[in-house]
Amino acid sequence: MSYWHECKVISAKFKMVGRCHFAFIILNFTFVLLAGCALFAPKEEVQLKKATVEELTALLSQQKAAIRTMKGLFSAKVRGGIIPIASRVEGAMYYRRPNAMRLRGFTAVGGELFEFVQAEDQFRLRLPTMGRVLSGSPSDMSEMGKLARPFQLSVWAIGGVLGTGAIAKNETVALVEEGDRYRLDVSGPSPNGSQSIRRRLWFERQTLHVVREDRLTESGAVEATIQYEDFRAIGEAEAVSSVGDKQLVRPFKIELEDGKGQGSVQVTFHELIPNIPLSAADLGQT
Repeated sequence: MSYWHECKVISAKFKMVGRCHFAFIILNFTFVLLAGCALFAPKEEVQLKKATVEELTALLSQQKAAIRTMKGLFSAKVRGGIIPIASRVEGAMYYRRPNAMRLRGFTAVGGELFEFVQAEDQFRLRLPTMGRVLSGSPSDMSEMGKLARPFQLSVWAIGGVLGTGAIAKNETVALVEEGDRYRLDVSGPSPNGSQSIRRRLWFERQTLHVVREDRLTESGAVEATIQYEDFRAIGEAEAVSSVGDKQLVRPFKIELEDGKGQGSVQVTFHELIPNIPLSAADLGQT
C-alpha cells in the first residue's frame, strides 16, 4: 500500500509542477502581449495651432507692446573669441521702450568688464579693464572696432526677450508652413530700392513661440542664427493675443551662432522682471 501511496504522491507533484509551468507560460505570454500593445499603441496627436500671416504679425506687435520696461540677470558663455573681453560673463540688463538699454558685464567674482548704454540714436561703451570709453550711433559702430560685432549680435539676441522684433512699416512679410513650424520671411528695403529678405522667424506651432531667428545680409547670406528655448511665464497674466498665450512668456535661454564663423554666445537668464519702474540711473543716463 505504501508503494502505491508514494506513486500517487509523486504523480500529484508532477501534475502540480506541470500546472505551475503552464501558468507561468500563460503569465509571461500575457505580459508580452500587454507590452506589445503598449509599444504599438497609437500616440496622441500633437495639436498644432493655425495662424495667418496677419495674426502672427499682430502677435509680434502685441509682444512688443506688452513690455514697457524690463530688468534681468543673466550668465553668458562665449566660444570662439567672439567677445574678446572674456569667455564667461555675469550680467545685468535694463530696458525701457522704445530703445533705451543698458547692459553691464562682470566677472564671476564681481569685477566690472563693460557697460553698454544705448539711448535714442546714441550709444556709449565703457571698458574699465582697458580704460576706454567709446561712443557713437547704433547704426554706425565702426568706432568700436572688433567690439562692434559682438555687441550688435548681443542686441539682436536680447531683442527676442524684449519683443523688439515686430514688423516695421517699411517691411513686408510672407508666411511658409514647415510641418510643425511656421516660417515668417521678413523683407526690407535694400540700398538699390528693392525688397530683400532680412530676417526669418520660425514659430513653433504648439505655442506660437518664436524659437529661431535668422538675420540675413543684403546678399542673402546668414549673418547670425538665434535659437530661443526654455520659455517661462513672467509678470502677471493678461490677454496678450487671441492666437498666442494669455500669459506673458519669454525665453530664458538664447543661443546665438555667428554666421561668419567667429563663434557663438549662449545667454541664460536667471531672472526677468517686466514693467517695473526704472530710474535714469538704472538706464545709465545720469
